[in-house]
Amino acid sequence: MSFAEVVVEPRAGGRWFERDAAGVECEWGTVLEYEPPTKLMLAWHLQADFHYDPNPALASEVVFELIPEGPEATRVEFQHLHLERHGEGWEKLRASVDGGWALVLAPYEQLLNAKKA
Repeated sequence: MSFAEVVVEPRAGGRWFERDAAGVECEWGTVLEYEPPTKLMLAWHLQADFHYDPNPALASEVVFELIPEGPEATRVEFQHLHLERHGEGWEKLRASVDGGWALVLAPYEQLLNAKKA
């Protein structure tokens, strides 16, 4: 992936996109639910060939739920649901995003680990 940052506008209806080092943006989807501090649900509008399709019927859903497990511990549950909505080629998309999510989420893991130290 060539993104410099991933941006989620913090409100329902907000944009979800990547920005590269030159400032060029690529839309990924929209914010469906924004319920800090417990839930974020996003619509993933990138299709199997990674073109953006704004049709909500062709979007999968990405869900982050934050579950408190004590005064200094939180469990994060992540799901990418309804990939079959992308139609033909959705299996290819699933294979692509399986490894991609590790890249997208790595900076957040690094940030959390730095705060622990």
